[in-house]
Amino acid sequence: MRLDNYSLGTYTPGAPLWKQLLWYFVGSPLVQTYLLPMSAFKVWIIRLFGAKIGQGVRIKPGVRVKFPWRLTVGDYVWIGEDAWLDNIAPITIESHVCLSQGVYLCTGNHNWVHPDFKLIPAPIHIQQSSWIAAKSVIGPGVTVGWGAVLTLGGVTGRSLEPMTIYAGNPAQPVKKRKL
Repeated sequence: MRLDNYSLGTYTPGAPLWKQLLWYFVGSPLVQTYLLPMSAFKVWIIRLFGAKIGQGVRIKPGVRVKFPWRLTVGDYVWIGEDAWLDNIAPITIESHVCLSQGVYLCTGNHNWVHPDFKLIPAPIHIQQSSWIAAKSVIGPGVTVGWGAVLTLGGVTGRSLEPMTIYAGNPAQPVKKRKL
């Protein structure tokens, strides 16, 4: 690959430069800080920068959001300490979802066979009542089905079926979930 030939192509961050800079230097540090543990304030800041966020959302300290204007969160969602929402493409998190500590949601990858290491952004969609356990990783283009669980440290680059518990790297179905 030739990184000196790399370019973003037609990709854009989705916001004017002034908004990106304001987010990086003011908004993001206020959301990440451990000095202000209040969820309501963090939700307000992220909304101020364009995220669509429902009611009763809990955001713990250390949470990183790359582009809040590409984030949609339903009602009563919990986002644990040090979660990283690396959303160069949209992330949608439906209601009653738990993202535990250290979860990484990655919406972009590179084409490793392309000579210029072409960027490939793809959205992530996490459906209602799902749980993404601590230190789990979800890759670009993944849909997590309604009620699915990705267990501790699970890694997936493919969509997860509804009401199924997945474990491992790569994540494999373990059993069906019962309510």
